[in-house]
Amino acid sequence: MDLRTLRAFVEVVRQGGFSQAAKTIFVTQPTVSKAVRQLEDELGFPLLDRNGHRSAPSPAGDVVYRHATRMLALREELLAELQDLADLRRGTLRIGLPLIGSSMLFAPLFATYRHRYPGIDIRLTEHGSLQLEDILRAGDIELGASLLPVSDEFEWQPVRSEPLVVLMPANHALARRAAVRLDDLRAEPLVLLESGFALNRIIQQACARRGFEPKVAARSGQMDFMIALVAAGLGLAFLPRMILEERPQAGLTHVLLDEPDIRWDLATVWRRDAYLSLAARAWLDLVRETHAGRAQPGPRNPGRTGAS
Repeated sequence: MDLRTLRAFVEVVRQGGFSQAAKTIFVTQPTVSKAVRQLEDELGFPLLDRNGHRSAPSPAGDVVYRHATRMLALREELLAELQDLADLRRGTLRIGLPLIGSSMLFAPLFATYRHRYPGIDIRLTEHGSLQLEDILRAGDIELGASLLPVSDEFEWQPVRSEPLVVLMPANHALARRAAVRLDDLRAEPLVLLESGFALNRIIQQACARRGFEPKVAARSGQMDFMIALVAAGLGLAFLPRMILEERPQAGLTHVLLDEPDIRWDLATVWRRDAYLSLAARAWLDLVRETHAGRAQPGPRNPGRTGAS
């Protein structure tokens, strides 16, 4: 049973005969007759009482007509909803964003996206980058954000590339320097992010390549708390430069980390070969449009296998 056969039968009932039904659906009368006959053969019931040029539904025909009209209506609803998706009048954007940098990079984009596509439901998940990668693998979100490099299981589109800076008290011995190297921090207590953050792994791996284990004074998943711990003298912290330039802290300063292989290269990521909804593609287009020119990743150590 296919919808074209049902449509032919429904029009015969509505129009009261084969000739007018054929004109309504733009086919020949023999085509309509054949369709109704196929439907009767398939269902095993006569569906029409034929009286000269008039045709009325039999009791079985009444049942088929009632269900067929609902099925045809559902088809039209399906096509209408698909068209709404194609026009981005409805749909869902399932996206995961990191806890660091999102307020600056993505909050304005959400306002623009909502203005352009008011019918799209935005479902936002917030975690550290490594946790977002796990959620992405599970298929609970379509798009996530992580620091480059990422595993080969993901495709990615750059968002923003920033050097790291070291946040420290303004009276620290290193505070007057223009830049510091990681080796300068071997003996310094550090306030690092929790293990679910890609930046934490980047720092840990960089220290390991230089032959030392960082002295971890504390870990946190909250940037404001990390800044407060630095202000309290607990240790130094690594953060993207743009964040600290936008929100200077009294009594604190930041010094450039002069390490070409350690950068904060943020990218939007998705599962390789996964289907991306039109809502997700529209988000990628908006990110590309907004952050073009600020998104080129910095140089990387070719020996790194990734922070995923």
